[in-house]
Amino acid sequence: MNPAPRVFRQQLLGVVPRLRRYARSLVFEDAQSDDLVQTTLERALTRWQQFDPQRDMLAWLLSIAHNAHQDMRRKQARMQSMDPAQLQAAQDSLGGDAGVDVGLRMDLLAALARLSPEQREPLLLVCVEQFSYAEVAEVMHIPVGTVMSRVCRARATLRGLLDAPAKLRRVV
Repeated sequence: MNPAPRVFRQQLLGVVPRLRRYARSLVFEDAQSDDLVQTTLERALTRWQQFDPQRDMLAWLLSIAHNAHQDMRRKQARMQSMDPAQLQAAQDSLGGDAGVDVGLRMDLLAALARLSPEQREPLLLVCVEQFSYAEVAEVMHIPVGTVMSRVCRARATLRGLLDAPAKLRRVV
């Protein structure tokens, strides 16, 4: 197998931070997000000939990451998922500076965790990664209208969860 050209590898390295951010927003756990990034980069390097230089490298990688994440979810379908309270306990055990808006961050993480992956993924791509609806549709292999409706429903659900009286909130 031919190794990837130097230019390709440099482009790949340039988008790794955004790939990591996307992976962390999908799985909420450092170890799993690192695994997802590793799987994505491995797939990209072994299939570098499939990359179209006219296409955006980040969009191509996020498409690979999305598919790898779907594969991971299918494999873990029988496993129990982590609820927001367990997630917060795990984050608390890590310690460190919580930041100024720790309550808001905790509420947002808990609300995001309650969204279905079908709503959370396009919402994060549009709002965090600042992808257009068309780019998200390409990454997720779904129609643009579906992306728009999922993002709209996700925003409405988040708004409802964050405006709800203390259901998600925990006293710090």
